[in-house]
Amino acid sequence: MADIDIPAITLNDGTTFAELGLGTYKLTGEEGIAAIEAGIRTGYRVIDTAVNYGNEHEVGEAVRRAVAAGVVERDDIVVTTKIPGRHHGYDEAIASGRESNATLGLGRIDLLLIHWPNPSVGKHLDTFKGMLALREEGLVRSVGVSNFTEAMLQELIDATGVVPVVNQVELHPYFPQGALRAFHAEHGIRTESWSPLARRTELLTEPLIRDLAEAYQVSPTQVVLRWHVQLGSTPIPKSSDADRQRENADVFGFALDDDHVEAISALERGRLWDGDPLTHEEF
Repeated sequence: MADIDIPAITLNDGTTFAELGLGTYKLTGEEGIAAIEAGIRTGYRVIDTAVNYGNEHEVGEAVRRAVAAGVVERDDIVVTTKIPGRHHGYDEAIASGRESNATLGLGRIDLLLIHWPNPSVGKHLDTFKGMLALREEGLVRSVGVSNFTEAMLQELIDATGVVPVVNQVELHPYFPQGALRAFHAEHGIRTESWSPLARRTELLTEPLIRDLAEAYQVSPTQVVLRWHVQLGSTPIPKSSDADRQRENADVFGFALDDDHVEAISALERGRLWDGDPLTHEEF
């Protein structure tokens, strides 16, 4: 039995997707496996990895251990991985997905994303078509993208007739992505937030965030993660600490007032890192 029950929504392809997930960047080795398994025991059911994180094996092993221990059923876990820029292209995407599936060792990839669009390469559409072939093959259950703009999403939809189930993007109170979220809502795309706590910034010590934490009797981290939930985005905070994982997940017992959600969004200042999809290249 999980410590915390994280609610789920239904994606546009009929699959379920939790309202909060676990990031695994830099969780490697035996310590990484233990941390990811601890997250599953806490109640995390969306586990995020990528080829470029170098820990697909650890994620797969953590899921296998949790399933073997009776903590969770395999079908209740959504393991996400991502195709790197160096694997863009139709045949390359198929090969990448097969390799990731073998490395994970879980029988299928639950959600496969394009990690970055890499517009200078111009192969994100061919990559998406390769992912659709993997879905037809049964190797992948759901297909989505990461770091795509509205125009890039529309290009995929127009060319294939398939709406990505998820777009995972930089999203936090300093960069709430209002226009992109509105596009997602209009087209039935689930927003997913990477770096939801705006790592390496002063976000959690902002007077507004601290005051709201005191008012709601929760932590500043919980205020921010609850803000994501109420925006309709799935945040994927990363932590290797079991107590912190539990704190991060425990945001479904309170709700922020609408004016407080708007006040947090008003902290907007723009992107924090070199993550403009029109110029960023990732290989």
